[in-house]
Amino acid sequence: MGNFCTCLVPKTPPVKGKQSQRPAKRLTNPGGPATVANSSNRWSRIRSGSRKEKQNFDDALIQEQALAAAILFRQHQQQQNGLGLPFDRSASLRYPNGSSSKKTQLPRSSSSRARSLTDPLLQPHQLLNLNRDEKLPDLETNHFVLVHGGGFGAWCWYKTIALLEEGGFKVTAIDLTGAGIHSFDTNGITSLSQYVKPLTDFLEKLPDAEKVILVGHDFGGACISYAMELFPFKISKAVFIAAAMLTNEQNLLDMFSQQTGSTDLMRQAQIFLYANGNNKPPTAIDLDKSLLKELLFNQSPAKDIALASVSMRHIPFAPVLEKLSLSDMKYGSVRRFYIETPEDNAIPIALQQSMINSSPPEKVFRLKGADHSPFFSKPQALHKLLVEISKLPSS
Repeated sequence: MGNFCTCLVPKTPPVKGKQSQRPAKRLTNPGGPATVANSSNRWSRIRSGSRKEKQNFDDALIQEQALAAAILFRQHQQQQNGLGLPFDRSASLRYPNGSSSKKTQLPRSSSSRARSLTDPLLQPHQLLNLNRDEKLPDLETNHFVLVHGGGFGAWCWYKTIALLEEGGFKVTAIDLTGAGIHSFDTNGITSLSQYVKPLTDFLEKLPDAEKVILVGHDFGGACISYAMELFPFKISKAVFIAAAMLTNEQNLLDMFSQQTGSTDLMRQAQIFLYANGNNKPPTAIDLDKSLLKELLFNQSPAKDIALASVSMRHIPFAPVLEKLSLSDMKYGSVRRFYIETPEDNAIPIALQQSMINSSPPEKVFRLKGADHSPFFSKPQALHKLLVEISKLPSS
């Protein structure tokens, strides 16, 4: 359209007594498809028209180009068996994607995505309409339940929630007792069952015919393990993300003791709180704010680190000490998957692999370049893995 618009200028009046015979200019559209057949003939017909007629013609061409782009977009979707790629405007904004497969790649961010013919022509609502008939393939469940780690809350999943929901999934993010916006005092939590109660209450109320995919991060891994033992028939799959994947009669401290010297930074960051007095056991754990970035967010954006620094709450101490009781018949019947985070300073990769070797899951994935909080540092890649896991059929 750039070359076309430069031609829309007033004609130079002819010299009196002499007929103007200026050569006709040829319209070109380098780097793009032809807009419409016989466009040069149309141009020659309107050169002598009024400014209003020229403007109307310009508008008509834009409309025709938009229609052509929409048709090309739909044809591309059909060639991909109906699997169209959504257009990505930023890391936190997506348009719905109806379906995907292993061959379908997630859209790249605007900083590296090549501009498309349809970018200036198709608006978000038009893309939404193009994809409105696309549906997810038949899945055992399309419902994700996200469980945060120690000190975090449901808020930490905001990017993952947006990506999954815009992809057609149902998402529930749980605030455990004393976390996020849950009003209970963390220092008053005395057991794992009390801490996990919001999750177990949710699963208990879930209809018997409905299943969910449980996703646990950090200490949330121990929490979903507890829930898997209670409600194995309501859980389709369990996903551990940089999480505590414990064995029977093991607690979080047992897990960390497996790798001596690998969690020095965690020990430096811990601040024990004694709400019942210094002569009593600790009631909660706080984390040194000056070490948060290095410990949890060493690859995460500054804005997400700022969000976490004002949103994180204390970690209840009693649940950390409680040993899990896990059986092969219940906990062991749920399909488990682990997502490794290689740049993790809180649960180092060596410790993650030690847990994997002690209790091998069905499949292990690795998020290259992810820190302890991949929902911040690698949200798109994490989303892709969650969708892939949701589509894995029963073996």
